Amino acid sequence: MFSLLFYIVVLAILALFAWFVFVSSRLILATIMNKTPLASTFNFNTLSESLTLRSIIIGVLALLMLIPLGLVNETVAERGSRYNYVLSDIASTWGQPQTLSAAMVVVPYVESVQTEETITDAKGEQRIVDKVRLVTHNAYFLPKALAIDVNIADEVRQRGIFKSLVYNADVSVEAEFESFDVNSLSDNISTIHWNKAWLTIGLSDTRAINSVKSFKWRNIDKALSPGTRIDEITSGFHAELNLDEIEFSQKGVKKLELSLNIKGSGAFQFTPFGETTNVSISSTWPHPSFSGSALPNDYLIDNDGFEANWTIPHLARNYQQHWSSSQEHANLLEFTAGVSMFEPVSLYSQVTRAVKYGLLFIGLTFLTLFIFEMAIDRKLHIVQYALIGVALSLFFLMLLSLSEHTAFIKAYASAALLTISMISCYVWMALRSFARASMVFLMLSGLYAILYSLLQFEDYALLVGTGLLVFVVVVLMFLTRNIQQQLKYDNAVSVTADEIA
Repeated sequence: MFSLLFYIVVLAILALFAWFVFVSSRLILATIMNKTPLASTFNFNTLSESLTLRSIIIGVLALLMLIPLGLVNETVAERGSRYNYVLSDIASTWGQPQTLSAAMVVVPYVESVQTEETITDAKGEQRIVDKVRLVTHNAYFLPKALAIDVNIADEVRQRGIFKSLVYNADVSVEAEFESFDVNSLSDNISTIHWNKAWLTIGLSDTRAINSVKSFKWRNIDKALSPGTRIDEITSGFHAELNLDEIEFSQKGVKKLELSLNIKGSGAFQFTPFGETTNVSISSTWPHPSFSGSALPNDYLIDNDGFEANWTIPHLARNYQQHWSSSQEHANLLEFTAGVSMFEPVSLYSQVTRAVKYGLLFIGLTFLTLFIFEMAIDRKLHIVQYALIGVALSLFFLMLLSLSEHTAFIKAYASAALLTISMISCYVWMALRSFARASMVFLMLSGLYAILYSLLQFEDYALLVGTGLLVFVVVVLMFLTRNIQQQLKYDNAVSVTADEIA
């Protein structure tokens, strides 16, 4: 961004230089044609009082103010990067965004595969023999019905001056399995290892597990072990079921119950493993952002938090309820849904958006002072314009530094009040007009009030900003409607002064 500002300023300076060359060439040519001394033709005092020249110089000066604005913007970006680094560091120690994949029963089995193989005997004769090769595969079974209930309690963790939103979540899972028809997966199954079956549950960041309150399979407590033991889900835990064929083949529902407490940050997602998946998520955080492959069927958001409910059929995803590892691996994370702990307008994004309006602030302030020059017999020096522009640029730096230590509205009010008071007092002393200084005070107050509205109403920022620009253009057209008469008046005064001289 700074390189772009640099090129803009360079072009503006080149344009001003070209204008000076053009004016000087005309004066020199007029001197040669009229055979008059150059000093009498080139009146530096008259040139310095020219309305056109002053407007060009002030415009170039306003563009030069892009340099401090660019430096402020780079400072905001650097602080924002530092903030994101701290957030990432806190998440790595507290808990990453969590994705729950529950639950799956895995049954290993042995398949006999008949192959033909060419062998060569001792006499050098070749013959084809049939061989049977035993290959071990896994059969995967997903639940008939899956219900997940999540209650998220948000917390704020602080490191230095930076704060990070994290959460503790109570997760309850109920899954119902009906049948485990391994034989339907292949016609060549020789052995099914029912006693080696296990149940897998995926969790993206297992380091953030606070506690497992209960884990039951068919109302029997089971011990959990780390790791999922399958490639499709890389992070999570499992439990050995240690059942025999009779228990697996019994009719009726096999129920899983799991209750645990986990930590996380940023978001909570789930995978709809059930033939019918019902999920309920509630939280005290009032700014949820529902994300993923499916939005909730219904939700309620108020100042006390939110509640959201999903009902997802298995037809919404692209993998079956049961399959074998001998087949193509299923992408179990292709379909996820959930909620992000969304912060409506972050501090650094607000300051960055405010800096984007910096040139508009400087331009309007310079224009107001320039119009005052046309109304009264007193002109501001270019250095005074520059100092006012620097003061306007410092507002954004003050806003950034104060908002890192206090609430944004307090930081904004303090920085705006200090900037407005400083510029208004300076204009009062420079123009020696309390009325003009009061007008500058009111104009800047209105501008900062509009800017705050733009920062708060993110969805309507473009509409409000466009309306402001239209209003500014209308005001400029009204104030400059008699500029041609003013130019003629200035020329007449200049000619009269030359004749008297």
